[in-house]
Amino acid sequence: MPAAYARPELLASVDWVAENITRASLRVVDCRWRPDGSGARLFASGHIPTAVYLDWAEDFTDPTDPTPYQLAGPEKVAAALGRAGIGDGMTVVLYDDTGSLPAARIWWSLQAYGLDSVRILDGGWPAWRETGRPASAAHIAPERASFTPRADPSRRLSTSDVRALLGSDRVDLVDVRNPAEYAGQQGSSSRLGHIPGSVNLPVVLLTEPGGQRFQPPAVLARLVTEKGLRRSRRIVTYDGTGVGAAKAAFALALLGFTNVAVYDAGWAEWGERLDLPLNR
Repeated sequence: MPAAYARPELLASVDWVAENITRASLRVVDCRWRPDGSGARLFASGHIPTAVYLDWAEDFTDPTDPTPYQLAGPEKVAAALGRAGIGDGMTVVLYDDTGSLPAARIWWSLQAYGLDSVRILDGGWPAWRETGRPASAAHIAPERASFTPRADPSRRLSTSDVRALLGSDRVDLVDVRNPAEYAGQQGSSSRLGHIPGSVNLPVVLLTEPGGQRFQPPAVLARLVTEKGLRRSRRIVTYDGTGVGAAKAAFALALLGFTNVAVYDAGWAEWGERLDLPLNR
């Protein structure tokens, strides 16, 4: 089992952020999110100094898409990054306080549009505060920046893409919902179950119980090995909103998996389509 992540640079430590926080080429992003929209109020009450706020659902999804929470088009993403002072060639560090789920979703969104130097703060906001680091309530509007989207279609799959992959011996489908949803015992969609051929790797297992830190390399490696996932195959992750799927994609990237895509519509669309197969 590995003693270190294959790509440790995807995580930023509290110490690294504190040492580099004043760099002009670094932008720290507070991604704390609540369904009622109060994430911005959390930011206003205290955040990492110099941080800006981005809302994954408001800033990075398409409200006109009939399937909820689909990745927004390049113009909207570029506009959100520009307002946040994030431009081409910058390094971004993301943090939240809910298991790195919103941070991972924004990480994947930026990867999908070609911003490669993006990290997640290891331990998130709780780790920053637990280590006695300062918080700021100041809101400083950053200088607008220019970001040039370069869409990478290999990172995001549609329903038709996934349907075409069914039965392939070169693809692993990974359902990251909880085991009861995977087994068709619970859920909110019209149909219950999972995509045929998919394995179940609950996203909650990817971070330490009750905490924000990703599992140690050996634990993550054991989890994916037990599910038969291999770096030589294409991996497609999905859940109900694409958020857990993005976190799984991040964890796989930590382990050195390079061919990982998120099925953005996930069960939100598959579970409503009577023409698509499912298993229970």
